[in-house]
Amino acid sequence: MVESEAHKKYEFKRTLEALRNKHGRGTELISLYIPHDKQIHEVANHLREEFGQASNIKSRVTRQNVTGAIESLLSRLKLIPRAPESGVVIFCGAVDIGANKTEMQTFIIEPPEPIKSYKYHCDSAFFLEPLEEILHEKKTYGLIVLDRREATIGLLRGKHIEEMAHLTSTVPGKQRKGGQSSHRFQQLRLIAINEFYTRIGNSASEVFLAVDPKDLEGIFIGGPSPTKEEFESGGFLHHELQKKVLELFDVAYTDESGLYELFDKLGEALQNVEVVQEKKYMERFFKELVNDSGLASYGEEQVRKNLQMGSVDILLLSDELRKARLTIKCSNCDFEEKKTITKKPGEEEYQPGNCPRCGSGLKIAESVDIVEELSTLADQMGTNIVFISNDFEEGNQLMKAFGGVAAILRFRTGI
Repeated sequence: MVESEAHKKYEFKRTLEALRNKHGRGTELISLYIPHDKQIHEVANHLREEFGQASNIKSRVTRQNVTGAIESLLSRLKLIPRAPESGVVIFCGAVDIGANKTEMQTFIIEPPEPIKSYKYHCDSAFFLEPLEEILHEKKTYGLIVLDRREATIGLLRGKHIEEMAHLTSTVPGKQRKGGQSSHRFQQLRLIAINEFYTRIGNSASEVFLAVDPKDLEGIFIGGPSPTKEEFESGGFLHHELQKKVLELFDVAYTDESGLYELFDKLGEALQNVEVVQEKKYMERFFKELVNDSGLASYGEEQVRKNLQMGSVDILLLSDELRKARLTIKCSNCDFEEKKTITKKPGEEEYQPGNCPRCGSGLKIAESVDIVEELSTLADQMGTNIVFISNDFEEGNQLMKAFGGVAAILRFRTGI
């Protein structure tokens, strides 16, 4: 099966979850980050030095576990003449497996993005921060919604909209107070508008310039006409940020809800941003569901049957889906059943119990990750697989209301 980038990201996320739930009894778990340009013989020399220092650990069990892990790492390094282009990360140590027992475990990961620096870390848990940082979407967009009464400034970072600042103005209404000439009133009003735009520009500059310049992809401005045009053309933003203004949109709201209204209007401007694509797939699914067209399917069993028929056009999987499909067999008779269970990190292995036919003990003959099972079926039928994040409302609904599995069909099946 050829893995898509989304599938690789899902697998990477799941691997980190598994590592996050592994613990040692003392500072016995070693994390070794080796960038591409680090010479393997230098790493080996460093490990030998650490081995010498570990021999001074007072606790006999901890000493044995740490030196054992280092020896395991040294033997692994012999198989790596040079680190891959993105580097390599090796986790090794005596992992607590319960019942007062530990087990020496080793995990080797080739990260999806290059490792920046070499690191040896020994603790009671594996050091995962550099790898977890890779999961965080770095592309950032600046959002400004404004009229002459208020303005809200936010950041669209990956799939999250975060309000960063909210400002209100002292701009007087269009009706002048008694005793003021019309000309004088208009002058004061224009001065107040200019001052408010200046405050918005200063606040936006403060927020957006704090973002790494290589991560700030652009800025979108929303509001009624002519307010947004006046602000954009008036030079109120820092000159470096002015270059990053991509487009202006009409929006009705200028509070936090205006940021979401602006985001919903970005559409074509953000074709390559995952969340926009994901929202479109979910909107299409909900449209088919509401219209009762027969082209929306949801739930594991329904979707599996449609996959087997070849009727699924797009398979929608929540990236929070953590289930296994078990094949359970009787050790005595020919009884066999399929069962789906939820996999929770650190939870004890599922016990199938006794055979309903003969009473003998049941055993798990096979356990397959539900995502792998459904993805394999989809690949065989030429179905497009889309992983949906839980970070926005529709994605959250997919997991909570539909069990994390849904599909848009090619044709009606009646299932």
